[in-house]
Amino acid sequence: MAPGGALLELRGIDKNFGPVQALVGVDLDVPAGQVTALAGDNGAGKSVLIKCIAGIHSPDGGQIYWAGQPVHVRTPRAAAAIGIETVYQDLALCDNLDIVQNMFLGRERLRRGLLDEESMETAARETLTSLAVTTVRSIRQPVASLSGGQRQSVAIAKAVLWNSKLVIMDEPTAALGVAQTAMVLELVRRLADRGLAVLLVSHNMNDVFQVADRIAVLHLGTMAAVRPTADLDRQLVVELMTTGRSSRLAEPRDTTATKEGR
Repeated sequence: MAPGGALLELRGIDKNFGPVQALVGVDLDVPAGQVTALAGDNGAGKSVLIKCIAGIHSPDGGQIYWAGQPVHVRTPRAAAAIGIETVYQDLALCDNLDIVQNMFLGRERLRRGLLDEESMETAARETLTSLAVTTVRSIRQPVASLSGGQRQSVAIAKAVLWNSKLVIMDEPTAALGVAQTAMVLELVRRLADRGLAVLLVSHNMNDVFQVADRIAVLHLGTMAAVRPTADLDRQLVVELMTTGRSSRLAEPRDTTATKEGR
């Protein structure tokens, strides 16, 4: 896999909204089999960056590489076609539909012109089982009846169902309780252990340090640092988020080294 070996590589990504520079020369590698956390203060450019990867925004400069090849991801459908799925904070689940219907929404399977309910149920059940999501009572229960953690698990399983290679998650534990947060973080870790690349956007430093192999810190649209989690501490990350630099950190350099003990 060329040029750098990571599944997703961003090189010199710029994004402007009129006179506002949201992203300036952003470089980032997202390797398969690892959780890369994207940290940054409000307005740092995190949402803009993931939307550039997900095909919602087109970068104004720079290049995106996927599996070593230059790509132009112009729509979310194009992103999904190459294996990029995004789980946004609002989850985009329909409360009035059940788990199976949500997981196949817009991608329903047909057989002889009719919905192939059996095939969809089997695929949904197998996906949830493979991710060890065991707390849902039935795959036919309405999403409205699920807890916050269960809803997040269904949204993640929906992303994995489509043979995704990179799953982007936007604040997956926001508004969750302690037990539900632990459940979702275990699921995030499980995705990476299965060989998927995970890009985790989070304000929660406890979550980041618990689950991430590497941490990328954005500051005012520029990449302040990308380091193995083991090389950082919370105070250092906060310093990078708020000032963009730290006297305790050498010149920024990207690395795909794994977290110690993983």
